This record gives sequence, structure tokens and C-alpha cells, in this order.
Amino acid sequence: MGRGPGSETKDMQDASPKRMIIGISGASGVTYGVRLLQLLRNAGVETHLVMSKTAELTFAYETDLKIAEVRELAHVCHAIDDMAAAISSGSFRTAGMIVAPCSMRSMSEIASGVTTTLLTRAADVVLKERRRLVLMVRETPLHTGHLRTMTALSEMGAIIAPPVPAFYAKPDNLEDMVEHTVGRVLDLFDIDIGVVRRWGEDEALKRRTQLRKIAP
Repeated sequence: MGRGPGSETKDMQDASPKRMIIGISGASGVTYGVRLLQLLRNAGVETHLVMSKTAELTFAYETDLKIAEVRELAHVCHAIDDMAAAISSGSFRTAGMIVAPCSMRSMSEIASGVTTTLLTRAADVVLKERRRLVLMVRETPLHTGHLRTMTALSEMGAIIAPPVPAFYAKPDNLEDMVEHTVGRVLDLFDIDIGVVRRWGEDEALKRRTQLRKIAP
């Protein structure tokens, strides 16, 4: 049987690698971005990393990782001021972008559309192309200006996903909490890397919950 018109184009699209942009801003919680890069590499997803200059300082405060080690986790690492990078154009196809963590400054730039770095420009491109943008906003408490900006971004199509721990998953350590959180963020892209303890599906979690209910 002959192949219908457009079948070759569809085959080419299906064969295209799944790409994800990971932005790491200077907010606290850079470990979220690192774990995303590690899990996506293991899942065979091509990652494009862009980090703010402040993020590099945060790594020195919060981790023992060298910046070169973080860059090596990504398939491609773009300089923060390289406004001619592939991810600055909508013609460069991706599945979307995760900013992990997302600072208030980065969030505000993305919301305004007045972008000064490749990180916020790439996020703006994802929005205009109607692709998925997830912002792991890291700040508390939030004033009204923050909340209004988040509302504006949500109305534009972005997903605001603060890194809130899920205690029902009974994490044993900080690494468990980070992994569950980034796993739930990847769920938003239909990427299941097997690290999420799912309510109603994880048998060990169900048994532990049932035992607590019947305990005297």
C-alpha cells in the first residue's frame, strides 16, 4: 500500500528528539535544576541549559558542585547573554521550558515581556509559541505584586509550580523531597521517570497509610 501525502513529514516529526529548556535563576533551590538535568538525561531527553550569573553564586552557597560540573549535565549549555542562541527563536522546536528555581526578578521579566537575558527571552519565546512554561517560583512570603504577576503569567499560559514538599509521600530525606517535586513537574510534560510516589497507586504508601489509620 502506498504512503499517503504528508507521511514523510510526520515521520520526520516523530523522529525529532524531545528537547527541554532548563533555566536556573539565582533564587534559592538550585538543586531542583540539577536534579531535573540528571533525570532528563537518564530519560533520553535533550536538555538546553541557561543559568543566570546570580545562579552561579547560589551554587557556591548551596552546593559543592562546580559550575563546569553543572554544565556537563546538559546536552547544550547556553551563555546567559547569548541572545542569538537557538533557544531564543521560536523556530527551534522544544517541548517547553522549566525554570528551576525561578526568582522574582526572572518571573517579573517574563511577565512583562521586557527580557534582558537569554533565560527570560527563552521563556518569553516558549509563551509566544504556546508551549509549556513551568516556573518553580521560590519565594515566601509573597506580597500582592508577586501574586498579581503570577496571575498575569497564568493568564498567559504559564504554570506556576512552587517547589512545595509532599509529606504524604513519607520522604526519608531532603533528596527524596527534591526528587518527588521535580518528578511532579515532569508529569506536566507527560514525562514519567519513575520517582513519584503516587497517591492511590503506590502499594507501600497505601499500606503505611492504612496501618496509621488502624494504629491505637
